[in-house]
Amino acid sequence: MTEGNFVDYVKIHVASGNGGKGSAHLHREKYIAKGGPDGGDGGRGGHVIIKGNKNLWTLFHLKFKRHIKAGHGEHGSKQRSTGADGQDEIIEVPLGTVIRDTETQNILHEITEDGQEIIVAEGGKGGLGNWHFKSSTNQTPRYAQPGIPGEEEDITLELKILADVGLVGFPNAGKSTLLSVITAAKPKIADYEFTTLKPNLGIVEYRDFKTFVVADIPGIIEGAAEGRGIGHRFLRHIERNSTLLFLIPADAKDIVKQYEILVDELRRYNPELLDKDRLVAISKSDMLDEELKAEMKAQLDGELNAPYLFISSVAQQGLTQLKDKLWEMLNKEESV
Repeated sequence: MTEGNFVDYVKIHVASGNGGKGSAHLHREKYIAKGGPDGGDGGRGGHVIIKGNKNLWTLFHLKFKRHIKAGHGEHGSKQRSTGADGQDEIIEVPLGTVIRDTETQNILHEITEDGQEIIVAEGGKGGLGNWHFKSSTNQTPRYAQPGIPGEEEDITLELKILADVGLVGFPNAGKSTLLSVITAAKPKIADYEFTTLKPNLGIVEYRDFKTFVVADIPGIIEGAAEGRGIGHRFLRHIERNSTLLFLIPADAKDIVKQYEILVDELRRYNPELLDKDRLVAISKSDMLDEELKAEMKAQLDGELNAPYLFISSVAQQGLTQLKDKLWEMLNKEESV
C-alpha cells in the first residue's frame, strides 16, 4: 500500500433508517362479515454498525465516503404481515479504531477485536399495527402507530495501531532499516530525513514460531507535541504499544540528550506514555571500535536512565540480543 493510501483519521455522518408505519387495515373477505383489524407492524429501521476487521489496517476506504445511511423499515400490511426490516449498514474498520463524538470529542467506543460490532446509530422501531389496539370496547380500531425516526450522528474514527513494540526516534535514525531487517516489511529507506511518511508494521519471527509486532512511527523532532514536523500526527499510534524502543544512532552528538528530548516529547503529548517499558538501541554501532564502544558504555551507564543495547542493522550485529530483550520485556508478566 502506498503512503498516500494510509488514512488514520476520518469524520463521517451516519444516519440509521426510520421504522416502518404500522398498518390500519381491516380484514375484508367474501362471506366473512366484519373481519376486524388485521394490520401488521412496521419493520425496524436499519442500524449503522461499525465492525472490526483484522485484515484492514487503514481507514482509506472511508476517505471519500463521508455520509452513510441505513435503509428504512417497510410498512406493515394486511393479514398481520410485518414489514421487512431496513438494510443495516456495516462499516468495517481496522482493529485499534477509536470512535468519538465529533462535537464533544468524547470516546464512544473502541474496536479491539476481530468481528466486534458496535451500533453507532440505532434504527427506528417500527410502529404497531391496528390489531394490537383491539379491545372489547374498541373492536374496530382504525389507527396504527407511525414508525420511530432513525438517528443521525457525526462521528470521528481515529486509528491507533495495535502493535507490541513502537519504534521511536529522530528522522533518519535507522528505524525503517531496522524494521526491514528484523521483519518481512518493506518500508521506504533513503539517506534523507522524513523518509517514512506513514507508520509501517512488521512481524518479528522469534524462536519456536513465536512472533511479535513492531510499528515504525515517522520520525519525531523537538517540538513534535506542539505540531512541529510530521511525527506528531502519528504519536497516537504508540499509545497502545506495551514497549517503546528508542533508536538513537551511534554518531549522534549527545545520545543521552537525544533520548531525553524524545522522552520529553512523549511526556508532553501524553504523560501515560512514560509508564511503558523502554529500551534504547544504539544503531549504526558497526562504525564503533571496541575502545570507543567501551568509552560510550562508561558514559551511558552513569547518565542514561534506561537499559540499552548496541546494534547495527546493516552489519546484522546485536539483532538477536535485541529480539531476546524485547521478547523478555513483552512477556515479563508471564515469567513472574
